[in-house]
Amino acid sequence: MALREIISDSDEILRKKSKPVTSFDKKLWELLDDMKETMVNADGLGLAAPQVGILRRIAIIDMEDGILELINPEIISQKGKQCETEGCLSFPGQYGYVDRPMIVKVRAQDRDGNFFEVEGKELYARAFAHEIDHLDGILFIDKVIEMVDVEGR
Repeated sequence: MALREIISDSDEILRKKSKPVTSFDKKLWELLDDMKETMVNADGLGLAAPQVGILRRIAIIDMEDGILELINPEIISQKGKQCETEGCLSFPGQYGYVDRPMIVKVRAQDRDGNFFEVEGKELYARAFAHEIDHLDGILFIDKVIEMVDVEGR
């Protein structure tokens, strides 16, 4: 495993749409492992492949019971609404209120290509929506209602 550089807000790669993953091989597994190490090192909740310079539909999220790998994820349903403070590893020190769904159901593949579905509520719904937005070149600052300082005021 290796730490990868997290792309900053000024890099145009963050605005590009990611391509689907078609090869579920050792190279993918190494990327997933590197992304995990990078996210944990940066004390993040989630990380998308474009944030480490790779335009592939890959995201990881630190769930309560471990790190969830999402390959080719898509939101298949969403319910409710929440507006909470959000930040991003690519925008260090920047936070803002963002409207997101309260419940999000995602269909994705694992590192072996097997399909699965997972549901996230509250914080995890936010994380799913945030990371999948990254895969479409959409950034949290595009959805911010109001920027706030570090303490969330």
